[in-house]
Amino acid sequence: MAKYRMVRTEFWKNPIVSEEMTPEDKYFYLYLLTNPHTTQIGIYRITKKQMAFDLGYSIESVHSLMERFIWHHKLIRYNPKTRELAIKNWGKDNLHKGGKPIMDCILSELKEVEDTSLIRYVAEKIHKQEIRSLYESFCEPERMSCAEDDRENNPDLDAEEEEVDDTFMHRSTIRGQKEKEKEKEKEKQQQKAFNPSIENNPKIEDQALDQNTNDVQEIIAFWDNNGFGFSNVNAKQQLLSWLDDSSFLQPKEVILKAMKIACANNKRKLNYVIGILRNWENESLLTVGEIDAYHEHQKPVPKPRQATESFPVGRAIPSGFELDLTAGEE
Repeated sequence: MAKYRMVRTEFWKNPIVSEEMTPEDKYFYLYLLTNPHTTQIGIYRITKKQMAFDLGYSIESVHSLMERFIWHHKLIRYNPKTRELAIKNWGKDNLHKGGKPIMDCILSELKEVEDTSLIRYVAEKIHKQEIRSLYESFCEPERMSCAEDDRENNPDLDAEEEEVDDTFMHRSTIRGQKEKEKEKEKEKQQQKAFNPSIENNPKIEDQALDQNTNDVQEIIAFWDNNGFGFSNVNAKQQLLSWLDDSSFLQPKEVILKAMKIACANNKRKLNYVIGILRNWENESLLTVGEIDAYHEHQKPVPKPRQATESFPVGRAIPSGFELDLTAGEE
């Protein structure tokens, strides 16, 4: 069944789009609204590498656009751990009609969202109360902090209405928590089936969670200590994106190796390091061992020197020859 995404003509009348966005921003925003990964709820899972492939951009360009839309335009949010992206105005522009088929679709898709803060983020712009209530039933873990923000922004909030809403949220929360507990238990059982060592050593799971943080710290430390630019935060972020958005099997080790090569060639620049990483990725060199073997094979073999023989210059003078300077004179 074909999927369709609607973009209203008012899109071009939006002051942010018409006055603040560059042509590249508009193209990127249309992609976020209409790409094949979009869902009915305005929250979907997508990687920066997939965006770069679809748009024909580099990962660095996509990373810069994402930063611009998150911090400058403030139109999206992105969770780099779950790879989930949320569009702020999705509910306002797309969720106008209710009905059982639509509500069932929204319910099934909301169950797949891992980061519930993104549900709250989209729900704030939904005008239809029936749909908004369904969204809010999935974001109970954040309800207390969100309610405090609402009280600050709306000091005249009716206490009685707030009490009714709490009752509704409480019922749905108990049901949602039970479902989440069942899902977590199921995931643990699957992990034990594929990794029996986890059951015997529960610290393995915590070590896996801390590994990414350690990799980031190690790369940043090498960057700062080797003259790449201590204050260049944007460059650091672009380089760190290769930890998650590359195809390397040993991303930290490969990144460090590329930085060491840059230091050896006195080319302490982000573009030089990225160029090395791209070349390795294009050659499908995914581990340090493969990279070393490849470069070892590429080393030129020295040609054997040809034996040089000395040859006399001119004609050889026969032995016994006597030079007569008067010969030929009369």
